[in-house]
Amino acid sequence: MNAAVRHEPRTAEREYDLVLFGATGFVGALTAEYLAVHAPADCRWALAGRDLAKLERLRERLTALDPRCADLPLLRADAQDAAATRELAASTRVLATTVGPYVLYGAPLVAACAAAGTDYLDLTGEPEFVDRMYVEHDARARESGARIVHACGFDSVPADLGAYFTVGQLPAGVPLTVDAFVRSNALFSGGTFTTVLTALGRGPQNLAAARARLIHEPRLLGRRVRVPVGAPRFSRETGTWALPLPVLDVQVVARSAAALERYGPDFRYRHYASVRHLPVAVGGTAAVGGVAALAQIPPVRQWLADRWEPGQGPDAERRARSWFSVRFVGEGGGRRVFTEVSGGDPGYGETAKMLAESALCLAYDALPELSGQLTTAVAMGDALLDRLRHAGIRFRVAASD
Repeated sequence: MNAAVRHEPRTAEREYDLVLFGATGFVGALTAEYLAVHAPADCRWALAGRDLAKLERLRERLTALDPRCADLPLLRADAQDAAATRELAASTRVLATTVGPYVLYGAPLVAACAAAGTDYLDLTGEPEFVDRMYVEHDARARESGARIVHACGFDSVPADLGAYFTVGQLPAGVPLTVDAFVRSNALFSGGTFTTVLTALGRGPQNLAAARARLIHEPRLLGRRVRVPVGAPRFSRETGTWALPLPVLDVQVVARSAAALERYGPDFRYRHYASVRHLPVAVGGTAAVGGVAALAQIPPVRQWLADRWEPGQGPDAERRARSWFSVRFVGEGGGRRVFTEVSGGDPGYGETAKMLAESALCLAYDALPELSGQLTTAVAMGDALLDRLRHAGIRFRVAASD
């Protein structure tokens, strides 16, 4: 991660402190509801999207939560319209977007924010998009003072801040290892399903973007960061079957470790799905492999996407029953620690909370004077961790020896 110290002053005054783009989507609307209740009274924020009528209906819902939302500004913009995204980015200090798949719709907003010196956040779990944005816009963002922070939801805040929190419980200056074990009972939305299918169907593009990033990204000198995939195994630490999860979370944690010396001279991280019963583990692996294979066939991929269209998702009752837990086992310097990050519905309620609190953190908190493409741990670290704790997401030390 080629983060740079800001060498230009932060934008002194813009029309808005925060703009939420894609506010009428499933997660976007939940994020807007969270901001309506939790944003500071003096926060100048606005809703943005391409359908003004939908924005007006959302504003009516928000006004029922807080009458002050009756005057909430509505900004019409299309993610594919470069002129509109430039105008949007220039109007605000922080821009958060929920419009995915990001590899299809996200690049103009990143470009606009990088050029305008505007802090940018999203919910992407797409490695190709993150790598492409690094290659294309990191240098400009470092020049303008913009912070480009991807994966500010369940992808990849629990893993990134959970590893950060775990490392903080271990001795400094020694080799460290951290293993993460993810469990959840949640369902996903049509938008998430479309994003997953898109990513699965872009294997060559993912590989090309990763190779391009390797060429541009400086090598880590004097320290080592490793993220081996590993093999399925039974985890005695958690009493579950551990299945390797080669998702964006792994890359995000690795980039935080490379940027922050607190992770030690030699850091190793592994990321697993945690499953209690072996038949479920075997069946789940087979199902993921089957969907990945089908996603390579464009007509089949489109047919699958049409089964659950964006904008649909689990209802409030189902979300209320949903939960997630990420358990970490950290070791180093003769010490071992067990930590956990946990909360409610990960894909929607808690993701909306994570995105909203990340945006408010960038807008209001005292943070490291860094710019460029950053992870949540590097850009916000303790400040975001404290915010999420106060918002009800639990970070705890379960045991140590």
